[in-house]
Amino acid sequence: MSPNRRALIERNTKETQLRVELDLDGQGRFEGQVGVPFLEHMLDLLARHARLDLAVSGQGDTQIDPHHTVEDLGIVLGQALAKALGDKRGIYRFGSAAVPMEEALARCVLDICGRPYLHYRADIPTERIGDYETELTEDFFRALVNNAGLTLHLEVLYGKNSHHVVEALFKAFARALRQAAAIDPAATDDIPSTKGVLA
Repeated sequence: MSPNRRALIERNTKETQLRVELDLDGQGRFEGQVGVPFLEHMLDLLARHARLDLAVSGQGDTQIDPHHTVEDLGIVLGQALAKALGDKRGIYRFGSAAVPMEEALARCVLDICGRPYLHYRADIPTERIGDYETELTEDFFRALVNNAGLTLHLEVLYGKNSHHVVEALFKAFARALRQAAAIDPAATDDIPSTKGVLA
């Protein structure tokens, strides 16, 4: 088991300049700004409920729209998760959570297996929450999954308020991730796979 499950990832393109610092064994703290306030709010929830420390900084071409910033943050966060998890020795590997947010209910089931796959089913009632385009939620999670190597099933069972729906999705993901990435005290030196590798 790695005593230091941390990562620092930077991504610099003509569209975005982003930096993510991640500590999987943190206290649930978030700090930083990237110019997309609603996403920053969701990342705060993610850090709190996954019990990880997350710091983001940088900017993107939000004068065009938030798309590149949101997607690239998914890329960078996914890469940070993969690096912090290392060879995944000792983790529980699987996690699941169902989270209500008033009238909305979201469910997440994930496998930290090294094989990226996203099943995403979410009927978000409106196209926007403030300046945030709600369709970007799927783009964020797809980028994260592809770069972290997660199999992720994420769905909304029902919900009428778009803010509640998206918040429930992020909280469900966070809770499932917290469970899956936790160290199993009964198997701290084991790779949780009959293949002997998670890749």
